[in-house]
Amino acid sequence: MLTKFETKSARVKGLSFHPKRPWVLASLHNGVIQLWDYRMCTLIDKFDEHDGPVRGIDFHKQQPLFVSGGDDYKIKVWNYKLRRCLFTLLGHLDYIRTTFFHHDYPWILSASDDQTIRIWNWQSRTCVCYYFYTENGNITCVLILNPPPPLVHSGHDRGVNWAAFHPTMPLIVSGADDRQVKIWRMNESKAWELDTCRGHYNNVSCAVFHPRQELILSNSEDKSIRVWDMSKRTGVQTFRRDHDRFWVLGAHPNLNLFAAGRLDVRERPAYAVHGNMLYYVKDRFLRQLDFNSSKDTAVMQLRSGSKFPVFSMSYNPAENAVLLCTRATNLENSTYDLYSIPKESDSQNPDAPEGKRSSGLTAVWVARNRFAVLDRMHSLLIKNLKNEIVKKVQVPSCEEIFYAGTGSLLLRDADGVTLFDVQQKRSLATVKIAKVKYVVWSADTSHVALLAKHAIMICNRKLESLCNIHENIRVKSGAWDESGVFIYTTSNHIKYALTSGWLWRPPRPWMSAAAGSVWGKRRCCRATTRSWRCATRGPRTLTSSPSSTSSPATWPSCAR
Repeated sequence: MLTKFETKSARVKGLSFHPKRPWVLASLHNGVIQLWDYRMCTLIDKFDEHDGPVRGIDFHKQQPLFVSGGDDYKIKVWNYKLRRCLFTLLGHLDYIRTTFFHHDYPWILSASDDQTIRIWNWQSRTCVCYYFYTENGNITCVLILNPPPPLVHSGHDRGVNWAAFHPTMPLIVSGADDRQVKIWRMNESKAWELDTCRGHYNNVSCAVFHPRQELILSNSEDKSIRVWDMSKRTGVQTFRRDHDRFWVLGAHPNLNLFAAGRLDVRERPAYAVHGNMLYYVKDRFLRQLDFNSSKDTAVMQLRSGSKFPVFSMSYNPAENAVLLCTRATNLENSTYDLYSIPKESDSQNPDAPEGKRSSGLTAVWVARNRFAVLDRMHSLLIKNLKNEIVKKVQVPSCEEIFYAGTGSLLLRDADGVTLFDVQQKRSLATVKIAKVKYVVWSADTSHVALLAKHAIMICNRKLESLCNIHENIRVKSGAWDESGVFIYTTSNHIKYALTSGWLWRPPRPWMSAAAGSVWGKRRCCRATTRSWRCATRGPRTLTSSPSSTSSPATWPSCAR
């Protein structure tokens, strides 16, 4: 398999090749539809009118049109020459999973989580008919070449994620959470299972036929794309990328080209730092890394049962307890677990203590034996170590809570962050910064950095703004040096900011030679940022630890 074109974007949910031009449409989780020239590796255009993920996308075979369907229950028909949406079709009552143009009739076919398949006439802009499906779950992908009575196929043991028709033969291929790829034959009245391809060891996300050869391509959450021989029902080749999780495949109708949408699984683990210890979650274990000795051990095994990764962690050193929050796609299904970390544990076979699980968006420690929970109604609950509600606190409307020292919390809403005193039940201060994603406190909690997508605000303990830093590219992470310097990473650089004035001296020759550096200077209020690009590796996520930054003796004089 030769990679002709690759680009990074938000999570790809749908793909469609243009039948004649070297174009591919990618519908993304953030609601944007991108049009790419895969031959020139350039972005041609972007279409952004959906509210939420766009899962269905398809080019028309003759007209300069494409259709999209998303989680906003809307089907939109676009003209890419006019660069705008022509009209919107309404009627589905839940997420729309797929949308396709019929190859002969002026029809659009859509499948939705409302358990219906609908056929629309895009010329008259009306729904022609729809079919109900009520057998144990939702439709995730269906293609219909003609509108026959609906057929129900039983064969997979778990939820079916994808089904696709062969372009010329009466065959269907399907992939499911039972890790199997199944081939079906059909006629006008029935369909039956022919064979099964086994080899994936995680959920099969998508499966498609090769348009001209007797091959099937499938991708899976096991980070692989597999090619199967249809006649022998055996695997021909496997393409594996350890840092990619593939979600969707698209086949060119005429050429030997395929597109794969993937998720970069080099995800930031939930972590917490205390002293010289880093606690983080990996592979259903809570692990501990000693910065001094670099010893990395598993301290306990976590409770299973959630299909979502741990979103955030809050560590209580006084009680040696930890709160692990899991964020579901549907926020109302989010949970947290309260664990007491075993004092002694075998790193080869760590204990699996029983945790206390409850519903809640976020859980954060606010005292030695108290923690705060932002529940599904966005109200604040204070609980004890037995996970019992001690009291309820009325707080301003907020979307997220962060630690802000003993007895205090930072409340985030869409427009800013508020410092809230839990004991006094009142707001102490507010700053305006939109969509804060991370909050990083200095070791003595005298300063805090609020990180948004393209901005950083540094404040003191009273949440008084000291400086604002704007970046043109994405801010990824940040950490405080023990000398009070804030170090942060963007997609391309590692930078640092000073909170107490700055001194400027030209960079020494050894500085530029050491890293092949590009130096720049920006003064933001009382802070200075300088950046350099490493010639050998990209920036990594920073944690607030002595080992994550170099010694102050090696910093430029303006930082010491």
